[in-house]
Amino acid sequence: MCVSQRQWTGFRAPCPPARSLLLLALSLLSSNPQLVQGAISIPKDYRVQNISQPPVLTETPVSLTAFSPEDINLPCEASGKPKPTFRWVKDGEAFGSEREESGTLRAQDDVPLSSYEGVYHCYASNNLGTAVTHSVQVIVEAQPVLPKQQKVHKRGKEGDSMMLTCNPPESSTPPNIHWMDKRMVHIKQSDRVTVGLDGNLYFSNLLKNDSRDDYICNAQYFTAGTILPDTAVRLTVQASNDVAHGRKPHLFRPQGSHTSLLALRGHSLVLECIPKGLPTPKVEWTKKDGALERTGGSVDHFGRRLHFDSISEEDDGEYECRAFNEHGSTSHRFTVSVEASPYWVKQPENLLYSPGETIRLDCQADGIPTPSITWSINGQPLTEVDYDPRRSVSGGVLILRDVEFADTAVYQCEAANKHGSVLLNTHLYVVELPPQILSSDGVVYRVIEGGDILLRCESFGSPRPHVTWEGEDNVPLLSDPRVSLQTDGTIKLSGASLGDSGAYTCSVPLTNISITAHLEVLNRTVIVASPQDVHVLRGRSTLLDCGFYKDPRLIKVQIRWRKDGQEVQESSPDDKHTIFGNGTLKVTDVQSDDGGVYSCEVITHLDHVKASGSITVVARPDPPTNLSLSDIEDHHLTLRWTPGNPHNSPVIEFVVEAREERHAVAGAARWEEWRRVPGGFHHAELTLHRFCTYRFRVIAVNVLGASDASAPSTAYDTPPGVPDSNPTGVRSESTDPKTLIITWDEMDKRFHNSHGFLYKVFWRRADGVHWNHQDVTSPPFTVNDTGTYTPFEIKVQAVNSLGEGPAPEPEIGHSGEEEPEEAPTGVTMTVTNSTVRVEWIEAQNVRGQLLGYKIYIRRLGPRGGRGRRSLGNLHQDREKEEKSERGMDRNRESWVVVVHGLKTSQEVSGLQLYSRYELSLTAFNSKGEGPPSPPHNFSTPEGAPGPPASLSFESPSDKSLILYWTPPEEINGVLLGYVVQYRQETETELQIQMFRDPSRTHMELDSLDPRSHYVFNVIARTSAGDGPPITRRGATLLDGVPPSNITIVSSNTSLNLSWVPGERERNHGFVIRFLRKTPGAQWEESEVLNSTQGSYWLTGLQPGSQYHLMVRHGNTTQWEDVTRTIGPVPSPMPGGFSTQGWLIGLISAIVLLLLILLVLCLLKRSRGGKYAVKDKEEKEVDSEARPMKDETFGEYRSLESDDEKRSSQPSLCADSHAGSEDSLAEYGDSVDIQFNEDGSFIGQYSGRGPVAHGNESSGPASPVTTVPPPPIAPSMSSVLHRPS
Repeated sequence: MCVSQRQWTGFRAPCPPARSLLLLALSLLSSNPQLVQGAISIPKDYRVQNISQPPVLTETPVSLTAFSPEDINLPCEASGKPKPTFRWVKDGEAFGSEREESGTLRAQDDVPLSSYEGVYHCYASNNLGTAVTHSVQVIVEAQPVLPKQQKVHKRGKEGDSMMLTCNPPESSTPPNIHWMDKRMVHIKQSDRVTVGLDGNLYFSNLLKNDSRDDYICNAQYFTAGTILPDTAVRLTVQASNDVAHGRKPHLFRPQGSHTSLLALRGHSLVLECIPKGLPTPKVEWTKKDGALERTGGSVDHFGRRLHFDSISEEDDGEYECRAFNEHGSTSHRFTVSVEASPYWVKQPENLLYSPGETIRLDCQADGIPTPSITWSINGQPLTEVDYDPRRSVSGGVLILRDVEFADTAVYQCEAANKHGSVLLNTHLYVVELPPQILSSDGVVYRVIEGGDILLRCESFGSPRPHVTWEGEDNVPLLSDPRVSLQTDGTIKLSGASLGDSGAYTCSVPLTNISITAHLEVLNRTVIVASPQDVHVLRGRSTLLDCGFYKDPRLIKVQIRWRKDGQEVQESSPDDKHTIFGNGTLKVTDVQSDDGGVYSCEVITHLDHVKASGSITVVARPDPPTNLSLSDIEDHHLTLRWTPGNPHNSPVIEFVVEAREERHAVAGAARWEEWRRVPGGFHHAELTLHRFCTYRFRVIAVNVLGASDASAPSTAYDTPPGVPDSNPTGVRSESTDPKTLIITWDEMDKRFHNSHGFLYKVFWRRADGVHWNHQDVTSPPFTVNDTGTYTPFEIKVQAVNSLGEGPAPEPEIGHSGEEEPEEAPTGVTMTVTNSTVRVEWIEAQNVRGQLLGYKIYIRRLGPRGGRGRRSLGNLHQDREKEEKSERGMDRNRESWVVVVHGLKTSQEVSGLQLYSRYELSLTAFNSKGEGPPSPPHNFSTPEGAPGPPASLSFESPSDKSLILYWTPPEEINGVLLGYVVQYRQETETELQIQMFRDPSRTHMELDSLDPRSHYVFNVIARTSAGDGPPITRRGATLLDGVPPSNITIVSSNTSLNLSWVPGERERNHGFVIRFLRKTPGAQWEESEVLNSTQGSYWLTGLQPGSQYHLMVRHGNTTQWEDVTRTIGPVPSPMPGGFSTQGWLIGLISAIVLLLLILLVLCLLKRSRGGKYAVKDKEEKEVDSEARPMKDETFGEYRSLESDDEKRSSQPSLCADSHAGSEDSLAEYGDSVDIQFNEDGSFIGQYSGRGPVAHGNESSGPASPVTTVPPPPIAPSMSSVLHRPS
């Protein structure tokens, strides 16, 4: 064959043009026998041309008996190249002429049949040797003829034995005997009627119905093809009276008591015992020196025969047959000796050999007796062949050294003993074949780093060729100790490294025959994330990692998981096991049987790595079992249990729970924890309450939680006894004067210990001697006529039908209380700034347990008397009221300070400075307060004021600012004036301006830098000092211009125009001119817009129309654009206006509604109502300023407010011109910038001067009331606070 596994550099050697080559088809090659020393086998890939073949016999003759010429047929056929010729030898002499095509011998018509009798050998020969058949014998006999015989008549009595004989003609091939009747029906055989091996018919005993006249013996000669019937035998059975007596068994055959037999190994053998007797005897076979079952014999023919199909040496020994009936028995012994004709134990094989080899032919045979072995060469005995020193024979071993082509021959080995001989032909073929490399060229071999690899260079030739291996650097590979050369030319590289990758050449020296092998050494596959040893809670899921790295050249990879050595079968994602693409194994719903060792195997076609982890399934323990009670003594016992399965998490402790059932309401008995036991203990000693019925259960606890409770134990009743304890919580809860109420915590029924349970209550005055007592069933117990808040000793004892409990310890209790009778005295006050310290003498005659004192404080007013409030104070009144309601404002008018306990002093802070206060004191107990102490007056000193309430700006020009502020909310004295400080933000030097007029609340600054921001501080002052400043950051505003970058968003009938106002720019008014792009259209203008408002909706447009938009500033066009509204272009209304009925109806409805409204307005006016312009203005006032309108300035009140109270509700038909005074036309270009106290910004456009705090304008331009601009337009606050 000329096939290359991979095309690299070419073929190993030229390929023949046609497959006319003949391969050696020897039997030894087809069976692939193990080669003996020096033998060769031609590989199937070796290209071999015509090669000769020694003769090999394919058909051989067998011995026969001839009765006619047609019986003479001795086959002798052989294969070989050249085709062998045949010759026959009879009785040592040549028989007939040499044959060429076939060696089969048949009888000739003109040759007497008797001349073929003799011993024959067939010889098949060609130029490589001669093969010989074993000897066969031909026997010539005449056809068997049955001589004429007299008729036979046999007579016997009923019960007698009988033998009918059969004497057929003798032959070298004994006939088969068949006893039949004249209708050719076999005589029926049984244990009574039997045909013996000798052909005779035996009757163990005769029956009346055995009488007949057609017992015929038929002899069948298979070889002669003849059946010879004998003369019919007549048998007459006569009746007899002796049948009832019976007869003891005897043997027809064999005669005597012992027979010796010789059998040949592999042949059949039959031992026969035919008994006679009445009744019919039974036959039993035994082996005297062993068990019959262990032999190859089997009993058949109604127990009369022991048959061996193929006897062996193990069947050698002594056998016995025993015939018996009820009258006795008889036996016969057989001694069987097994010998063997020669048979082969080891046979030499037909092999090929290379010149110079040493050949050993083993020919070993066995037999009994031991056979002798002789050798022949090409049919000629070795003793008749010339002596050759290279040849030696030792028994069945022939050795031939340093063979050459002339030694090619067929060797015969013959083994013989007295029982026969066997002959074996073995050809020895010495061949010379040219060398060839059989392995494919250009094969790519892959191996994992550190692995072993075979680089194949299988070669063949005779003599066997030698090959050499070289690397790319022409260095012989065998110089590397890791490389070993095998017999067929293949090399083995052990422990390959990455540097071994490359091309290697295998060649036959002194020829041009070579191949190249390419070696690729790949990186080892490594598991980088091994499975972990995880503990998993039962019922949860877990992941086992199997992260690995493989060489990118390894395409296919298989991940296999095993649990305890058994492969894990992957299931659907919702089932037990899921293997992800990265090798991770997910185990879902982990149960106890999922625990074990898990191994991850990563398998490629070159290597296989494995790593292991484990899953330990943990869970709450199983509940304990087998609860039992032992060591029971009175109300003490021991509870024992058997722990449940801890599920791989040791039990930390056991919780023993008890349930009391005697005293529980039916169905309401509940389990209570009784005690805890460490996990190493499986019992608990329990002390129980008397007169109770208990059941117990146990719960096991591990780190994962508690088990279910065990099954309850059997019930146990504790005996009764006197109480072990007394009630607790003995106390007095007296509420009324002159009454003592004694109470206590009722005892659980489990502590009653018996029937007839009562409480024995004891009481006496604290200074008394004798105890009073009373038995009651439950608390409380009342004692009358005790006096007010009188101390008593009290105690309660438990009593039942068996006796009293332990002696109780007394407690102190009191009778009921009354309110304190006297007020505290000795009240003194010490004032420090806004804090007063109050001290007093402990109250007397409290008539109960003193709980504390209450200090009542009321502010009378400022120290200077009531004066007219400033506008700033009016603005703060509402916040003061709200804070006072929450109890947070220190300016609240009155409040109460509660002092708990027995303290006799208290500091009260949070007072308002420069104020007058009044103070009184009471004592209180659980019944209430006593009378107050006389009032005491004190005053707080003057203090520094708080910061001004607000600070705002107005920028008339880009270099000037006007500051507006309001007075402090907390003046804390007489306001003397203000200090104004300011500086540039980037500088530290302050400019200071003082105002001694407290009514001054504004200041104008000129010559400011328009490029800079400023920091402003305003400070109020009193005679006590300066207060904290209010600080704000601000800058002047710059002259603005209309926007020049406008974004348009179109809709059906409107356009949304938006722009970003300029930073720190003063508002600038402008209009938008627009023109619909249709013939005859006129330019239109919008209303006046503010440059700071950021957006504007241009409405009333036609859908689907194109518009030209423009913003002009003076004679300059600031911006223009062309855009289109969305929707279809309106088309003329078909049919005219008069046909649009729905439109006429809509207009009629609107007109009717307007008429109704007009009538209502006229009715309103006729009833004297008027439109309150004041209300309209009030709606525009800041919401925080409205409450101020209702406040009074000292004793005065606004007359306007009275009018507002008298005015009616707003008119429904207010003039559309109303409120027009609030339009933009009223305002100038200045901007009023204000800040609240928290620093938030309020920006307004105003042409008016500064206004009082709380009455600032909130007209249309104010961001407080108008819709805020879209997100893209920044607020004025962000403009003013943006860094320069």
